[in-house]
Amino acid sequence: MRRPVAPALLVACAVLVGGCGFRLQGSIPLPAVVATVQLDAADDRTPFAQALRRRLGASGATLAPRGAAGAGVGGAGTTGVAVLRIERDEVLERVTSVSARNIPREYELTQVVRFSLDAGGTRRISSAEVTASRSLTFDERRALAKEREREQLREALADEVAGVVLQRVAGLR
Repeated sequence: MRRPVAPALLVACAVLVGGCGFRLQGSIPLPAVVATVQLDAADDRTPFAQALRRRLGASGATLAPRGAAGAGVGGAGTTGVAVLRIERDEVLERVTSVSARNIPREYELTQVVRFSLDAGGTRRISSAEVTASRSLTFDERRALAKEREREQLREALADEVAGVVLQRVAGLR
């Protein structure tokens, strides 16, 4: 008697979860005007550019190769390819505190991204800037571990800012 109940319960849970608006983390539904996107960045290998590519793919966007956009306004007119330009992608690092021996003890890492979006033959987003900051403590006795922590923090900041950029693009409706 328990066997027929378990599948029915599983189906009921799936229907309830689907009905409440649940969706997998990282997948943001994008408007049709950005179904195909060309990412135009000076450096495609930065943590931010890689995170943005991952998030666009997870949201169902088709990534077009460079030069795929037509000759419309800003290069995105006739082909239906939206162009997401990364105008600035920079990680700033600043010392926020030092020890009595003048050794840095705490840093602030800031990811700064400026982007614009051309889609459907018009400029949809003009030079919007997104920033995110995190603090990082430093201990010279654990220099190797702290360097790895710094890299992980940079990747986390890049992923966070990529999520914010995607939210803004998704809000275009």
